[in-house]
Amino acid sequence: MPVATAADEPGRTIATLLQTAKMNNVDPCAWLSLTPQRIANGWPSGEIDALMPWNHAA
Repeated sequence: MPVATAADEPGRTIATLLQTAKMNNVDPCAWLSLTPQRIANGWPSGEIDALMPWNHAA
């Protein structure tokens, strides 16, 4: 079995978030395209939890 490296972490994190979106009946592609846009447009850091898939409003 291959040993996981730190370089694998970002991919695993994104995969987990996409699976979480699916589990919350959120279109993962829609969530993934909207969330970085919101961050780039100055989303308040104190409200980052609102961007998680389980809080995504379709």
